[in-house]
Amino acid sequence: MPYVNIKVTREDVTTDQKAELISGVTDLLVRVLDKSPATTFVVIDEIALEDWGVGGLPVEQYRREVVS
Repeated sequence: MPYVNIKVTREDVTTDQKAELISGVTDLLVRVLDKSPATTFVVIDEIALEDWGVGGLPVEQYRREVVS
């Protein structure tokens, strides 16, 4: 009974994109591990930007200072 938890920042992820993630991850587990789709669980959590950090910085600050 696989359980996959996908965490993304809360930035306009659409319902269609979430459905595609769920379908794609399920298909991958079926193909690679021969798991049943009926017992495969995929959960998507959207995390507020202020609650996400990378490189020791809040993600918004990281993007301003490191990425750009």
